[in-house]
Amino acid sequence: MSAALHARGVVVRYGATTVLDGVDLEVRHGEVLALVGPNGAGKSTLLGVLTGDVDTVAGDVEVLGRPLADWRLRDLARERAVLAQEHHVSFPFPVEEVVRMGRSPWRGLPEEDDDEAAVAESMAVADVTHLAARPFGVLSGGEKGRTSFARVLAQRTGMLLLDEPTAALDLGHQEVVLERARAQADAGRAVVVVLHDLSLAAAWSDRIVLLDQGRIAAEGAPADVLSAPLLSEVYRYPVDVLPHPATGELLVLADRRTVSRNRHEVPL
Repeated sequence: MSAALHARGVVVRYGATTVLDGVDLEVRHGEVLALVGPNGAGKSTLLGVLTGDVDTVAGDVEVLGRPLADWRLRDLARERAVLAQEHHVSFPFPVEEVVRMGRSPWRGLPEEDDDEAAVAESMAVADVTHLAARPFGVLSGGEKGRTSFARVLAQRTGMLLLDEPTAALDLGHQEVVLERARAQADAGRAVVVVLHDLSLAAAWSDRIVLLDQGRIAAEGAPADVLSAPLLSEVYRYPVDVLPHPATGELLVLADRRTVSRNRHEVPL
């Protein structure tokens, strides 16, 4: 697999706080890479470094072998699409217009001829076609997330950088979003996704990077990274990792046995 993005020696500090400390990361075409870890581990910050939205004090990032700083913004927008954690639109645009914004990098190019098909297909995949005329601002959190995901798909780039795309989504829509991300990788695109749900990361990713306090604690296939002892140490809470009884997929669960036992041992 060829490298789509490459980060080397990345350091990010906010004041006296080091948020990322010497992180190296390669993002490859044809795979889903999941960034996981506890709150404050640096997942979204690392994604922001890859997109160019977060400044570093050390290290560098390359996009398709070329320094990120050398890219013009519009050229970069034709190579990678970004789904932010927050979904804000300043004006009361209807859903269809928000999705159509994903086509703006292709304005004036032959790819502009694909606008209508790209918008319609992306809205159907994200299950927002029925919301086409509704103002973005009145949508629920999950509907906003699905609309923003449709915009990213409509952009039709070779890389997708997704920050918590399943946040606020119900069970079915979580699966749909990650299935589509998986399909994008299977078609040769590079997909980076920040996830909190470790079972979802196990089910849909090829490679997992586990972050802890701004450093990479582990990297590899889900079965290699998602071990109960390591996760219990990183999350500072007892964790169980079990095979699904029907599919064998890894299920990551809080181990409440120890917590329950300790609770019952506390004198009243």
